[in-house]
Amino acid sequence: MLKKQRMANMIQKERVIPLLFAFAFNMAVYAGARMIAGEWEHYDIEGPLDRLIPFWPPSAVVYIGCYLFWAVNYIIIARQDKSEMCRFFAADFLSRLVCFGCFLLIPTTNTRPVVEPDGFWNRVMLLVYEVDAADNLFPSIHCLVSWFCYIGIRGKKEIPKWYQGASCLMAVLVCVSTLTTKQHVIIDVAGGVLLAEFCYWIAKQPMLSKSYEKVLDMINDKIFTKGNMGCRVKRKQ
Repeated sequence: MLKKQRMANMIQKERVIPLLFAFAFNMAVYAGARMIAGEWEHYDIEGPLDRLIPFWPPSAVVYIGCYLFWAVNYIIIARQDKSEMCRFFAADFLSRLVCFGCFLLIPTTNTRPVVEPDGFWNRVMLLVYEVDAADNLFPSIHCLVSWFCYIGIRGKKEIPKWYQGASCLMAVLVCVSTLTTKQHVIIDVAGGVLLAEFCYWIAKQPMLSKSYEKVLDMINDKIFTKGNMGCRVKRKQ
């Protein structure tokens, strides 16, 4: 019984590695691209349709609140069947490599509206603009990650259909919020969603998902197996 419990605890611990790596790699891509291409010429790819979309500061609540949505769904996905979990995080990793290439090859920016510092939501928007510079826009990582949160649970029998629907709605709302906060333009949104779908489809190929699984097993063996061996040695002494 205790052996089974230890194995269950180890399985849960092993799922932490993909989550931590996904977070760290995302931050490295975003910050690294900014450090490399920060002083390069950036292109404004705003189109006529983008100029028709109204600026609505209260939508910042979705733009900011989506971080909780990401955390919850990524944890749910990390607890799935190992092969499905590896497919998802392999796709997540691949998508960030593509993003990094896009951020360097096509540095983009946009023209933000002039916001007066009066009213609660205006001040929130000014804070968002201060923290999040107008670069690394195509494809939108906000839309990419939000759509991953949906497709990672889409069609899974163990996930209630109402939650799948709610995740889809939330992903759509995040995409809309990136436009109404004037953080992104339509092509950024389309790029993020399509990239998530493409990488998830590519990750279905055994070569990619199995390679990710092998690397994950190797890391887990080094971290957790050695740790457990050390505990057993101490107990013997």
